[in-house]
Amino acid sequence: MSTLSHQEMLVMLLGLAALLGVARLLGEVARRFGQPAVLGEILAGILLGPTVLGTVAPAAGSFLFPPAGPNALVLHGIGTFSVVLFLLVAGMEVDLSTIVRLKRSAAIIGCSSLLIPFSIGSLLGYLVPIAMGREPDANALTFSLFLGVAMSISALPVIAKTLMDLNLFRTDLGMMVIATAIFLDLVGWTVFAVVLGLMNPAAADGGPGAAGPILTTILSAIGFAAFMLTAARWAFHRGLPWIQANSSWPMGVLAFALTVALLSAAATEAIGIHAIFGAFLAGVALGDSPHMREKARRTLEQFVGSVFAPIFFASIGLKVNFLAHFDPVLVFTVVGVACVGQILGGSFGARLAGFPPRHAWSIGFALNARGAMEIVLATLAMQAGLIGERLFVALVMMAIFTSLLAGPAIQRILKRRKPTRFADCISSKAFVATLHGETTDEVVAELAAALSRLHDRLIPDDASRAVLERERIMPTGLANGVAVPHARLAGLDRPIVAAGIARHGIDFRAHDGQPSKLIFLVLTPEAAAEAQLELLAEIAKTFVDKSVARAAIDCKSFTEFMALLNTGAPPEPQSAPKPVASIAATTAVPAEPKATKSA
Repeated sequence: MSTLSHQEMLVMLLGLAALLGVARLLGEVARRFGQPAVLGEILAGILLGPTVLGTVAPAAGSFLFPPAGPNALVLHGIGTFSVVLFLLVAGMEVDLSTIVRLKRSAAIIGCSSLLIPFSIGSLLGYLVPIAMGREPDANALTFSLFLGVAMSISALPVIAKTLMDLNLFRTDLGMMVIATAIFLDLVGWTVFAVVLGLMNPAAADGGPGAAGPILTTILSAIGFAAFMLTAARWAFHRGLPWIQANSSWPMGVLAFALTVALLSAAATEAIGIHAIFGAFLAGVALGDSPHMREKARRTLEQFVGSVFAPIFFASIGLKVNFLAHFDPVLVFTVVGVACVGQILGGSFGARLAGFPPRHAWSIGFALNARGAMEIVLATLAMQAGLIGERLFVALVMMAIFTSLLAGPAIQRILKRRKPTRFADCISSKAFVATLHGETTDEVVAELAAALSRLHDRLIPDDASRAVLERERIMPTGLANGVAVPHARLAGLDRPIVAAGIARHGIDFRAHDGQPSKLIFLVLTPEAAAEAQLELLAEIAKTFVDKSVARAAIDCKSFTEFMALLNTGAPPEPQSAPKPVASIAATTAVPAEPKATKSA
């Protein structure tokens, strides 16, 4: 049996470490600036690939990521496995009951959002193929069909995140957008699977017997999808309780989900359709069961999202030199066609379904977000030889641009704002690990002085006076040793928060009679009453758990404090004993015999 040599194993480990580490780092940086993590992960691949590292240090680039040989095959295999898992998670986000509940409106908007951009894309791909980036040796029919799919698909995860950020997710408009995006995902990936099936050489060339393979591929795709969404879905729903009752939780369910995904992916690969279609259908069938608990879903999502998704999206940058194949005219054309087709399709369908103009345009812009799904589509098409590097780069740029456009466009159309988040308003400059004040006035003045380092126009004395006047009207001490003195000030352009720890305790007249040790000074613009309420509610909700509040009071630095906020749980004490269940599972100590009656 052939194995990797010592050198090849070293290269594999170093390459994966670089890919995962840089992708996660830049993904977190992207999140910090309010952008999707996939943007940073793709940028990591661009930095490590031929675009940057391959140009600046070609020897290092070819050493870490050889273009051919065993290491290239290993990376390709890991990338394929990663995208299979990613589509499994994406499929589990699909809620079929949402489509059933909103069937009439979702069908109208879904058909319009699919047919209009699909028709525009496929027609342009057939009539002006060179302008749309078709390679000279590409088949006209398959290329035009692919371009139609690429123009009509949406990204459910990006759309859901955008709606959540704008507090629209659980509104009628939000549910309609989600239902339509689910419909587009199901139909779009089915059509794309058929398009990839048309890549069969006999079918693509139109040679003798070509109609047979094409018809077989289409019928197989439809038949397998019908089986997974009916019989298999019923079987999973009946079988999950038995698995949960007779296996370790949640490991047994996760192993079952991964096994089903791999078997389903293998089945679609066997019938001539890409493996991702099978994984996506497996996710839909499994995720639709109420027995697939939220903890199992989130564990699987975190497992894939923290390791495999970053590796896949970073590996995209290794495939192409983005600078060498960047065609500004093609990028502008693809972005324009995509935006016009999907925005018009979504808004026109929404108007037919009875939505008012503002809501209709918002639906169109929401469905226009392509995100990671478009990038997956483009990657698989390039791997299959359906498109070249120029169009691949244009589709990636289009996916990023449409994802960034969706949130601000909806926000502007509906005149909504993003909720104010506590973590966005606090900074290390306004964190005081040890407050020295002995009274309420002194502590508020100390925190106001800290906030003046964040805002040049903030006058600490004026801020302290406004807060203390508010404090005399109604004290702001909460339970668990937390206090939230606050005020709205003229001249502030954004909410700002200072946090301080008074280890000796300050009397903020809390209703439980306890002194306050964890004190937050919240200052918001005079007209931002809603932002002030959001911050106060989030602080109260975060520290309603007494253990979390105590852990925050024990924090010695801003880093420890933010780690607590992000994890939502206090760190475990170093001397904590190992749980009994873990000891029982990892040791072989026999149980003591039962005592006899005479004993």
